[in-house]
Amino acid sequence: MRSKRRALILSIALCGLVLAGFALLKPTRAADRPAASAPAAEPEGCTVIMVGKDASTDGSIMTTHTADCGMCDWTWRHIPAADHKPGSTRKIRNISQFKTFSPAEGLKWDLVNKEPAGLEIPEVPHTYGFHHGMFGYMNDKQLAIGESTIGNVRKIENPTPVPKFNISELTLLAMERCATAREAIQLMGSLAEKYGYGYLDSGEMLAVADPKEVWVFEIMPVGPLWTPQSGKPGAVWCAQRVPDDHVAVCPNESRIGEIDLANKDYFMASPNVISCAVEAKLYDPAGGKPFSWKRAYSPSEGSAVSSEGRRARMWRFFNIVAPSLAFKPEMENMDYPFSVKPEKKLSVGDVMAMTRDKCQATALDPARGIRGGPFKNPNYWGTTRTIGTRNAEYTTITQCRGSLPDPIGGIVWINFGAQDTACFVPFYAGAAEIPKSFSVGDHWTFNRASARWAFDYVDYHAQVVYDPAMNEVKAALDQWEGGALARTAEIDAQALDLYKKSPAKALRFLTGYCLNNAQSVVDAWWKLGDTIFLKYKHLSIYDTSKRTYGRYGLKYPDWWKKAVKAYDVFMDPAPAATGH
Repeated sequence: MRSKRRALILSIALCGLVLAGFALLKPTRAADRPAASAPAAEPEGCTVIMVGKDASTDGSIMTTHTADCGMCDWTWRHIPAADHKPGSTRKIRNISQFKTFSPAEGLKWDLVNKEPAGLEIPEVPHTYGFHHGMFGYMNDKQLAIGESTIGNVRKIENPTPVPKFNISELTLLAMERCATAREAIQLMGSLAEKYGYGYLDSGEMLAVADPKEVWVFEIMPVGPLWTPQSGKPGAVWCAQRVPDDHVAVCPNESRIGEIDLANKDYFMASPNVISCAVEAKLYDPAGGKPFSWKRAYSPSEGSAVSSEGRRARMWRFFNIVAPSLAFKPEMENMDYPFSVKPEKKLSVGDVMAMTRDKCQATALDPARGIRGGPFKNPNYWGTTRTIGTRNAEYTTITQCRGSLPDPIGGIVWINFGAQDTACFVPFYAGAAEIPKSFSVGDHWTFNRASARWAFDYVDYHAQVVYDPAMNEVKAALDQWEGGALARTAEIDAQALDLYKKSPAKALRFLTGYCLNNAQSVVDAWWKLGDTIFLKYKHLSIYDTSKRTYGRYGLKYPDWWKKAVKAYDVFMDPAPAATGH
């Protein structure tokens, strides 16, 4: 027995040494690299997935956005279309992605109007209606956007208030003024060039889509010394189109590599796209290498393996959509292709599942082995950064469908909170209202009038007994999310029939459907939270219909019990006999 115990302790100790050695060998982070070549930060927040129209099952173009700051504002609003008088102006505001306000002060999107950037630009005669949260997501012309922070090398940061544009305001202006992705890219790029980009934001990526195409748009500041009087652009930007039959991803890493500006159907850029890098000594034309946007402005070294899973999303996306390419998790993230043709076309349901992905059944599965505890909870293990994340404010999926009129063809699906325990609800582009419960609430004040808290309520109770509780959640998702997906074709048809007779009636119908469905889902999630809490309280199983109590209903697996005993032996071996 003593020899077996020694062998067990030795094996555990050896495992500990291996893990410690692995930690010591982890790659140099951005903060340790020279300032000239290091990104200002290694953002690990928002994931964007893009699907071309010929890569989807229904011909729709899709983008996603996981807003996973963990403490940011989650509120949503609808801004109606409007006409404006000649000579009127539009005030530009300093909108921080991360700043929040106490509910006692008021709603964020009212309070940002009190933080002007000191710039007013001419208003346009007509602005489109749109839905927005932290960014603009879908307007009534089916323009759609998803966002991911990518950072940039430190020397081109511009934290001064001289630049007047931030990424949130750029997306809102695009929603107001643009009908196509190309228009939006040109508008955002030209405004940033003229008035400067930075102050509150660093390098950013936007997926910009319409019913015909989807683009990756990336924008950076140009350094702290820029002024409008310099005569130089106040931003540097580049955009690349995703081929129609391809899919692409941005997991907080710059995705545009070598560019071909002669191919105007696939590339757009600011006039300083290369000269800015040369002046900042980020690229040497005499070096013999072609210019690479991402390697110059936002290099992102490391792989899924070398980062201990922190940079696993790139590998996992390609692993899901094109498994036969057999990309290894050891592959450097900067070496992945810009986009690929998926091995099967993707439906909206497939994309929803991908936003919830936790690297299941892979070596990076955060619930693998003892990591997830006895109930296989993937949210305990904090090293692996998966596509699905517990820190989400909300997740969006936008659909742009050219086969239908714009108010019917565009849909933004919203999922509040952690993707795995929350439900996607649809809002058509033509819906003229967002529920009041979507516009209120914050992380620090529990509020039953806030839709987001209904989903957090379920998530909190599900975390305790994750594996069994998720059976309850999945049943609810089948009913409400699956039901909405199944009804989409019917709702489309009814709305289209009304639209042909009266567009106004069609918009009222879509608004009513979206509001009623959203309220039903929120009500169902409050009830679901109560159900999980009541059923699994005290780590037992209470059957409310039979009024039975299963004290030992929750079974702890044998492997977990053995692991606990092994840990006890290692940490606190039995004391030697004392003779008493």
